[in-house]
Amino acid sequence: MNVGISGLGRSGWDIHANALEKCYDMYKVVAVFDPLEERRKEAVNRFGCRAYTDFGSLLTDEEVELVVVATPSHLHAPQTIEALKSGKNVVCEKPMATNLAEADEMIRVAKETGRILTVFQNKRYTPDFLKVKEIVRSGKLGRIVLVKIYLHSFGRRWDWQTLKRFGGGELNNNASHLIDQAVQLVGEEVEVLFCDLQRTLTLGDAEDHVKIILEGPGSTKIDIEVTRACAYPQDYWLIMGTQGGLSGNGTSIKWKYFDPKDLPPRQVETRPTPDRSYNWEDIPWKEEKWTLDENAKRGEILFYEELYKTLREGAPLSVTPESVRKVMSLMEKCREY
Repeated sequence: MNVGISGLGRSGWDIHANALEKCYDMYKVVAVFDPLEERRKEAVNRFGCRAYTDFGSLLTDEEVELVVVATPSHLHAPQTIEALKSGKNVVCEKPMATNLAEADEMIRVAKETGRILTVFQNKRYTPDFLKVKEIVRSGKLGRIVLVKIYLHSFGRRWDWQTLKRFGGGELNNNASHLIDQAVQLVGEEVEVLFCDLQRTLTLGDAEDHVKIILEGPGSTKIDIEVTRACAYPQDYWLIMGTQGGLSGNGTSIKWKYFDPKDLPPRQVETRPTPDRSYNWEDIPWKEEKWTLDENAKRGEILFYEELYKTLREGAPLSVTPESVRKVMSLMEKCREY
């Protein structure tokens, strides 16, 4: 599958180019576009590809079958739509767009042209997320009461992703991944209960502190935090259930649970407790642990492997634009708070 990459910055170069190179038996980078000459030369030296100074020229390259749109966020929708209309399949970086109307137009054009459009929600494929999803869906933790997904750091930032006019801010940048993971965990029947967007340390005008509370089926609450103002970071994962819980991060996870049948029958009592004590019982916990295998495939590699099955073998598209539209709708709701 011959690929053209639009944008050779952090995402286009450090993530997509590296992932595509590792998938050499499935993909070949044949063309790139970037306004910076030094980046174009770097790509030519690495891939032996053609390098263009404008996006339109990339689209007229007949060898390009798949375009990766890895430009700043405000360009995602217009470049994706233009690429689809030129007959290319498209991988669009997250966020899918800067608003829901743009996302809907992207979906409409993909259907109209018959081209494949997917969004780079690669966090659906990270080893820790896949393990968490497996545990939650196993039912071992019982009814899920609360899911916390936290991405904490402390520090200033002053690049384009701090500016609203470029589609910057942590809601678009990192929270879009966490919201997508939440939807994948609990289902699309998720709604926004609360959102707080703040500027704290950023030098730009976009938010760098995001607090979101979502509610899913069965009154499951999802607590999402993405902030650059946390000097004492907490774990990425914390899940509470009626039969156990889970805690961990990208490299290690632990969870414990019990079988309700292993507890003695109880009933509510109004009589005073012996020795004025609180109710207490010895719960027969079962505890398990997971550690990241150093040889495990990264999320971006699995994303491109799954996409290849769709592009070349006709398999169903794994990350559909419709599924990401739900993320966009939740983000749009967050901005109303």
